[in-house]
Amino acid sequence: MGKKVTVVGAGFYGSTTAQRLAEYDVFETVVLVDVVDGKPEGLALDLNQSRPIEGFETQVIGKTVGTDGSGYEVIEGSDVVIITAGFPRKPGMSRMDLLEKNAGIVRPVSENVAKYAPNAVIIVVTNPLDEMTALAQIASQLPKQRVLGQAGMLDTARFSHFVAEAAGVPIAAVKTLTLGSHGDTMVPVPSACTVDGKPLSDVLSAEKIEELVVRTRNGGAEVVALLKTGSAYYAPSAAAARMAKAVAEDSGAVMPVCAWVDGEYGIEGVYLGVEAELGAVGVRKVVETSLTDTELAGLKEAAEAVRAKQADVASM
Repeated sequence: MGKKVTVVGAGFYGSTTAQRLAEYDVFETVVLVDVVDGKPEGLALDLNQSRPIEGFETQVIGKTVGTDGSGYEVIEGSDVVIITAGFPRKPGMSRMDLLEKNAGIVRPVSENVAKYAPNAVIIVVTNPLDEMTALAQIASQLPKQRVLGQAGMLDTARFSHFVAEAAGVPIAAVKTLTLGSHGDTMVPVPSACTVDGKPLSDVLSAEKIEELVVRTRNGGAEVVALLKTGSAYYAPSAAAARMAKAVAEDSGAVMPVCAWVDGEYGIEGVYLGVEAELGAVGVRKVVETSLTDTELAGLKEAAEAVRAKQADVASM
């Protein structure tokens, strides 16, 4: 205990993430901040009143903050800061449609994190994910290994769910992996996927695998279209919370995340979805997975696509 984690943004994603983090009972304090007056305080009060029922000791603190940076002193000493603040997608929107609007939110938030919690690890979940992760590092000026994004954990979870459903097997029997960007250049890695230890290609046809790859790539849009207002938050919050737990516990867990890649896979200087070992420093190291030529080509293509967009955000 003694650890402190902050969640910036008290929407469905942020509040669900705060709930998961509190119920883990590995943090002394979960801080929830938002610009909507009273909302984080109200949610914190509600979450704290669930403590006797769920049996966790973690205290939740809610604080309304101003766009001028007022109130951010509450995050002081945070070990991890999860940035969920931003506009969600609406039906028909791509993640990239949110670029400019959300850059205007992520930049000042990142600057305030650097001011009040300069030793924190930042986990970004605001879309478009790869670009906002790059922006958070530029704005905060924190070491690149201490700024990472949540994407691959979610995309891999979606892929695993679809495979388990299609193969009619328990979730625990399935192992999948997605790399690349959180978007159109996502790179599911069928060669690393297994069902009951058997290669995925032995269990499902090539056509079915491709169908599930496409569905995974469009996984967020499918949820957005069904909800009509807002976007996914149960699976995304689970992914972000697990990453924060790995950092807080300095566990060394290997997870697919958006991390700074500089030389791995022959790719230089870009935030990209890869497997990485997580610990108290953020990304301890990028873990190079064995890929087929086609998968590696897809990863390099994704790197170039996000590199161009990441260069754009520096001036936002």
